[in-house]
Amino acid sequence: MLARLLTGAALAALTIGILSTGPASAQQGKLSGDMVKIGVLNDRSGLYADLGGEGSAVAARMAAEEFGNKILGKPIQIITADHQNKPDIGSNLARQWIDQDGVDVIVDVPNSGVALAVQEVTREKKTIFLMEGPATSRLTGDACSPTGFHWPYDTRALAVGTGQAIVKEGGDSWFFITADYAFGHQLEADTSAQVKKAGGKVVGSVKAPLNTADFSSFLLQAQASGAKIVGLANAGGDTITSIKQASEFGLTQSGQQKLAGLLIFLSDVHALGLQVAQDLVLTTGFYWDRNDETRAWSKKFFDRHGKMPTMVQAGSYSAVRHYLKAIEAAGTDDGPTVAAKMKEMPVNDMFAKNGTILPNGRMVHDMYLARVKKPSESKGPWDYYEILRTIPGNEAFATFEESGCKLPK
Repeated sequence: MLARLLTGAALAALTIGILSTGPASAQQGKLSGDMVKIGVLNDRSGLYADLGGEGSAVAARMAAEEFGNKILGKPIQIITADHQNKPDIGSNLARQWIDQDGVDVIVDVPNSGVALAVQEVTREKKTIFLMEGPATSRLTGDACSPTGFHWPYDTRALAVGTGQAIVKEGGDSWFFITADYAFGHQLEADTSAQVKKAGGKVVGSVKAPLNTADFSSFLLQAQASGAKIVGLANAGGDTITSIKQASEFGLTQSGQQKLAGLLIFLSDVHALGLQVAQDLVLTTGFYWDRNDETRAWSKKFFDRHGKMPTMVQAGSYSAVRHYLKAIEAAGTDDGPTVAAKMKEMPVNDMFAKNGTILPNGRMVHDMYLARVKKPSESKGPWDYYEILRTIPGNEAFATFEESGCKLPK
């Protein structure tokens, strides 16, 4: 059975060509398997494929290419697999990659349930795990790992940004439609805490299965609750479907209720269109059109992938680049040694300026509160966000002491 699952996951080995070597590549160091092998593990065919998927692999390749496709004089190889949003498949693939295929680092892994399962494996194997897709703050909390790193965002940062902002604007009563797995539960819990902290209240919630096709019964419950805000604690395809159906349902037409998308990606807005998505308030760790540096990198990504990057894809580039820099500095790809070096080094690239990594692996950087533009405000394709506020990293993310992580400081 396991063999069939692994075959069905369609492992695609994408060996990066050894075309050139940068100055750093001349250094010689100790690498397991005489190469650095990067495994991008994510949803490549389902509801989270657009926000990560092949785009995360493209971003990882872009990071590797900056090193001349070599590190310490040895080749970099990137492979990919589809975890199908199933924790057992994800953890089995991670174990096979590490034990049999010589993978040194696992990248992305959207779906918090899968990420928690993979983190168990990488903790046991002392393997670096770079998390861009999953959201739950537990990954740097009670489920933290010495070799786990959480990069673009988490449920706490989303709650601080979107939750607090909406309460301050008068949205002080909430009803949640929540994805019924680890991510949704944590996002609802973190947002509820921030809503109450800001003086609001939660009047109820309903759990919706992952990949729900019909949200009508959940929307009816939200409408009946009388809450001013219907908080969507879901992501990807579920966010797109629930917002479309809420629009068709006329949920917000009375003016008595508003939608709050608690995790909205650029790919979601693109799929929805500005006519439907306009005026949604969201929190993001990256926006392609924020400054000259983000625009330049995003154009290169667009030329390769045909779409502007989400924060998950931009985060995959940033995390892989930082990992490779740490190998270069440490002279080895040994997991615990590289993890220690990553935590010593600041993160400076198009994604983050002076980002810092806490002992629990949380990369602390600024987040951005944004509003989706009206069609009349957009100047062209992908011109979707107006940045309302920069949220300092130390406000967005929990401190190590607050996180609940039991690793030594």
